[in-house]
Amino acid sequence: MLSLPIILSFTTSLAAAAGLSDASLKNYVNSLELDYSFNPVKEAYWTSLPHHRRTPFALSPDGSRAFLAYLDNSETDVHIQRVDPKTFAAVGSAVTVKGGKEAGGLVAHNDGFALLTNEALPSGTSSAPADSTPVPVLYRYTEGEQTFKTFLGGPGVHESDGLSASPDLNGDLVYSEKAGLYGAYFVVTDYSGWAEGHFGDSVQYISTNGSLETLPESSAWGCSHNTGIAFEAADAVPFASICAEDQGDIWLNTNNRGMDLSGTKISNENTTNGAGGESMGGMSGSYSNLARYQGEDSYIFSWVSRGAVDLYENSWMGKGYVASANRTNGRNVAIATFSDKQTMDGEQASSVVGAKDGDSQVNWITSGTADCSNAHVATFDGANALVTWEQIDEPQCNNIAMGCQGEFSGSYFQLVNKGSKVGEPLKLMDTYVAGDMVTMDDGRICWPYVNMTWRLDQAAGSYGGLPSSTTKQISFACMSSGNDTSSSSAVASSTAISSAISSSSAVSPSTAASTQVEVTAATVSTSSSAVASKVPASFPVVSSSSTMASSISSVKIAKIAHSSTSSLATSVSASATTFSTHVRASSTSSVAAKEAPTALADAAENKGEDCKVQYIYE
Repeated sequence: MLSLPIILSFTTSLAAAAGLSDASLKNYVNSLELDYSFNPVKEAYWTSLPHHRRTPFALSPDGSRAFLAYLDNSETDVHIQRVDPKTFAAVGSAVTVKGGKEAGGLVAHNDGFALLTNEALPSGTSSAPADSTPVPVLYRYTEGEQTFKTFLGGPGVHESDGLSASPDLNGDLVYSEKAGLYGAYFVVTDYSGWAEGHFGDSVQYISTNGSLETLPESSAWGCSHNTGIAFEAADAVPFASICAEDQGDIWLNTNNRGMDLSGTKISNENTTNGAGGESMGGMSGSYSNLARYQGEDSYIFSWVSRGAVDLYENSWMGKGYVASANRTNGRNVAIATFSDKQTMDGEQASSVVGAKDGDSQVNWITSGTADCSNAHVATFDGANALVTWEQIDEPQCNNIAMGCQGEFSGSYFQLVNKGSKVGEPLKLMDTYVAGDMVTMDDGRICWPYVNMTWRLDQAAGSYGGLPSSTTKQISFACMSSGNDTSSSSAVASSTAISSAISSSSAVSPSTAASTQVEVTAATVSTSSSAVASKVPASFPVVSSSSTMASSISSVKIAKIAHSSTSSLATSVSASATTFSTHVRASSTSSVAAKEAPTALADAAENKGEDCKVQYIYE
């Protein structure tokens, strides 16, 4: 007869073996024909390494309509196409928002959609930003006709805090039916007021009639030089929000919309010259990083991180703030869970000066020497989530706080139940996440992508250029979770316990007591193992100097992305992009500040020797 510990161990093994398989996935290849050409590749800041250009995707509350937004190949005009949520084919013709420069966020309604974009103001507009810099704007369309247009920046918007523009939104748009409000969270640069010349971010709320609401929960300026945004709706303001900033932290900032100690520090991250490792996707990212569990008040967040070691005081920020060195050269995938929009499960990241370990609180999904990027998450139900990322097994990471390059090793899809991995991740070579991950009416999670040969080994185009390839077809992929792991585990556990109880008459009191001790010991052992694995033994530690090379109030990032071995050059400039950016000497930094003139000269000399990536569409 099997003892209870053996039965429970067997049950646990079965649960661990469950997970996603090829049968969990269904592809709808080239199902959506576009009316206009679309360039699916977006160059990253400074490195020009390729990112998927986001195609926002949304489903109406009644499940009858889906919409996809995409930027025209000319990089002006955003097109919104209605999509059949069952076949993922086009329904009717696209609606075009003239002048839009970015498909920055999309909400589907039963009678239409709302779009977050940015656009230049007409020539001669009073108090407009210089050089036709775009400003953020929200559009609402009902049955194909414009219902309202609301500016979220530019002339007349929070003037007392300074006027702002958004050359790149890199944010998101959400809607809460219970609150009756849209929420938009996006990157800004101020062109008047106390923050003039600097980058930050803004949270704005808009009513269903298009009125820009002036609420205490709004923010004209939040995280300095924002490097990543995660945003999700809640039943009331403030909505759930997370930001990555240029001082070395990722914050749950639902309650303060900023980057101070009143928020919850999710993670310590090395930041160099305003960059933070593209934790939420970098350019054309900041979507599907934070997801609410279906029918619950809890959330899950995914990002990529190099980990954190050797914490030291961030003297510019002051007491209570620290900076860190990278633990690894490549980035790994991590998740955090929240019991509600303002409460993180577990401990927040350490702020102890001198601590060797600055990431013991992190729940790692991957570990090792590969580089992971393009991490996203969506929820199947109230307990199960899908975490996904792309991977380079043998990365070349030239820049300490930016992306890596190398041969694309696959897209990975990991089932997670209540914060724990279930089974092994599903690896795919021909399916990518290039737009919002949406939970459909049938419980599947679906998203758009372009059917192409994806490469991460070179810059996306020549210095200052863009890839020439375009497409007029969008594919979709849908993932199902299979058996509900929470219910199947409960059934298995119940069966095991029932079997043990039914045979208890054959067990002596002393044996029963021994069995209880064994179960408790096994539980404690599993818990201890989980804690120990927070920092996997397979992590290769990156050595770096613990002293700060310099602290400067402004930097100029030189874009040296013309070759496959591009490096980051820095030089001091009078044109500030952030309030304070720390440049720190490190063995992992590819170019020291003193080498900047040489690097810049090399860039000018080699500009004609650019490497281009040709993307193949299938």
